[in-house]
Amino acid sequence: MIPVAIDPAVFAIAVAGRGGAALRRLGALRTGGAAHTLVFSDQPDEALWGAAGQALRPRLPTPRDMADLRVLWIVGLPDDLSARLAAQARGARVLVNVEDQPALCDFHSVAEIRRGDLLLTVSTSGASPGLAARIRARLEVQFGPEWAGRLALLRGHRATWRRDRRGPAEIIALTDALLHANGWLA
Repeated sequence: MIPVAIDPAVFAIAVAGRGGAALRRLGALRTGGAAHTLVFSDQPDEALWGAAGQALRPRLPTPRDMADLRVLWIVGLPDDLSARLAAQARGARVLVNVEDQPALCDFHSVAEIRRGDLLLTVSTSGASPGLAARIRARLEVQFGPEWAGRLALLRGHRATWRRDRRGPAEIIALTDALLHANGWLA
């Protein structure tokens, strides 16, 4: 697996699914900044309608829909339907993830911790989501909410150092010195 972070402002993203699984995936994507995620559901419940609002399409994606997408998460659908949609997505050159079916995935969703712009992820390449969740829980304790502010402070210093025309090696050394002086990674 090759880890990447996708900018949702650049790529058209969608969820196709049903029930709580679709609702959870939509929530995770929106937490990651994917405010314009489309939601396709042939059986939308009240909670999904409420969360998706205008982004809800009360059907599954068509080949025409696929042509406009770049990334698709498939969740909460029967295996045969998931496999068919995954094949359609690949045919349209859309990256696809089918929850709990690694063989149908072009990529795997990671266990994540968000602290402002700090994003920590754990992946087992789909081998053990349970292990990834346990490691994520440990990282949540080690990297608490205070890290959002710490990163914001580092961002400000880095901007100043770059304006002062400091080179990459010097910026790394200054970052290390700031981390050490505050005991943040001690």
